[in-house]
Amino acid sequence: MKESQEATGQRILVIDDEAAIRRFLHSALSSDEFILHEADSGHGGLSAAAALRPDLILLDLGLPDLEGIEVIRRIREWSQVPIIVLSVREREDDKVAALDAGADDYLTKPFGVGELLARMRASLRRSAVQLSEPVFSSGDLTVDLNLRRVTVEGAEVQLTPTEYDLLRLLITHADKVITHSQILKQIWGVAYQDQPQVLRVTISNLRKKVERDPSRPRHITTEPGVGYRFKQVQP
Repeated sequence: MKESQEATGQRILVIDDEAAIRRFLHSALSSDEFILHEADSGHGGLSAAAALRPDLILLDLGLPDLEGIEVIRRIREWSQVPIIVLSVREREDDKVAALDAGADDYLTKPFGVGELLARMRASLRRSAVQLSEPVFSSGDLTVDLNLRRVTVEGAEVQLTPTEYDLLRLLITHADKVITHSQILKQIWGVAYQDQPQVLRVTISNLRKKVERDPSRPRHITTEPGVGYRFKQVQP
């Protein structure tokens, strides 16, 4: 495990076996905002995560000793630290597997520093959010989780129990991608994991009730081939 120069920012653990990528990230991210730590293997990354308790992990999938997916699974057994996958693998199956295993975001190499920084800041903001907040607001949408009351522009909207459970799941993972499989399993149960049409219909109905323009949704966005993401909108 290698560590960057002393700094006072948030701890970022880079787990990648490519020295060139680690050098690039070190150059791009080293600042007072971040303290960078590095590991060049899966087992080294797991040890570093346990020892350092980083604020965020940047993880490659193609590690020499342990698949990145397995690294995610092992970390998720004890930690909810944000994990962003940085990988050359572009297939939807790889993205779905990583997100299903517990990754928070997935960025395909090569990537721009600006996009990486934006995704890191978003993940760090989400990790600081207190999920116990009883009232969630995003733009003109407000959800009172205690009262199970949903309003749009101040007017209450009536959701079916399934629509409400789906909306609640999305907002409690705001700005994160949730895969079709994750949603189907949590809302309808394991038996429905191969029935994505059920999810599509419910998402369509939900958008008609909470989106100002369901054909151009601002809140519930589609991640093609992967799942859905609730995007928090500023008032």
